[in-house]
Amino acid sequence: MKFLAVTLIVHRPDPVTGIQKPTHDRFREVLDNALLAEELGFDGFGVGERHERPFISSSPTVVLSHVAALTKRIRLFTAVTTLSLLDPVRAYEDYATLDHLSDGRLDLIIGKGNGAAQRDLFHVTPEDQWSRNAESYEVFHKLWRQDKVTAATRFRPPLTDAEVWPRPYQRPIRVWHGSATSKKSVDLAARYGDPLFSANVTHPIEPYAELVRHYRQRWDHYGHDPARIAVGAGTAGICVAPTSQEALAAYRPVFEANRALAEKSGLPVVFETLEDFAERSSALIGSPQQVIDKVHRYHEQLGHTVLHLHADASGLTESRHRASLELFQTEAAPVLRREIPDPPFAWGPVLPAPPLSQESAHV
Repeated sequence: MKFLAVTLIVHRPDPVTGIQKPTHDRFREVLDNALLAEELGFDGFGVGERHERPFISSSPTVVLSHVAALTKRIRLFTAVTTLSLLDPVRAYEDYATLDHLSDGRLDLIIGKGNGAAQRDLFHVTPEDQWSRNAESYEVFHKLWRQDKVTAATRFRPPLTDAEVWPRPYQRPIRVWHGSATSKKSVDLAARYGDPLFSANVTHPIEPYAELVRHYRQRWDHYGHDPARIAVGAGTAGICVAPTSQEALAAYRPVFEANRALAEKSGLPVVFETLEDFAERSSALIGSPQQVIDKVHRYHEQLGHTVLHLHADASGLTESRHRASLELFQTEAAPVLRREIPDPPFAWGPVLPAPPLSQESAHV
């Protein structure tokens, strides 16, 4: 199993202390968390893309380029690239450039995005967002594979033998499809034979497991090799401590503050108590053995081989959050790496096979 540390770069007051960091300091925190993730042995670091409050992750390519310059090993992920809002040609140019600068350490997770404010900002409607997402991905998919692209598009000017630069480093880049609520994103992933990444953060496991089952059915429908399926999944929070009592005590102020914020904002409260949240949500709150057991329970239904954890403290103290990630990596991750398989592909850059030498070609 592989592990990612992911941030959406939320920028609002700390749910417990009420203190909001300046924008500059928040970005520095993201960079520090990326360095920490590499130091602790995480396999990937992800940055979201949002174009509305309370997020400042509107330019993930810029942030990830800086992370690429500071790190050496860790793979870089988008979480997610909102293709329904973007011109696929411009998105390709940005990500192809980033992929070169990172020596092929880039994976993309794409999705339609969500939120009325960012839809309004880009003049995307609930009625056309899925069509935009599918069309943008079709163009994006071609650009990464073809030197000249022709596409009769609806939502951007059509392309005729278009050449777009730079040409790619990874050939092609690996693209995951983010899945939260709709079978449309699941079907798009299965149609192209791409891996799926379940959001898996807001509700108990059942609706996410249903979407993953549908993905597997559609994968078979499109005739892909079932051994090539790869699924990733998110988590709703993390607080690992030597005992469950210590973990619950540390996370209780965070849960209570987030619950109060949801009620104030008029959002539905899915989990009424911390104990219910720790038991039935995807959050990893407890001792290392409890975390191992929960990931296994989720794996039984999702079959996921990649797991993302919160890169941000999200209301925990910085020292508590670091201790939690360290304990996860030293006590839980090694067991999960042994007991749950990796995705069915190499974790490094997706590069074409080298050409056969003249000598080997005649063997």
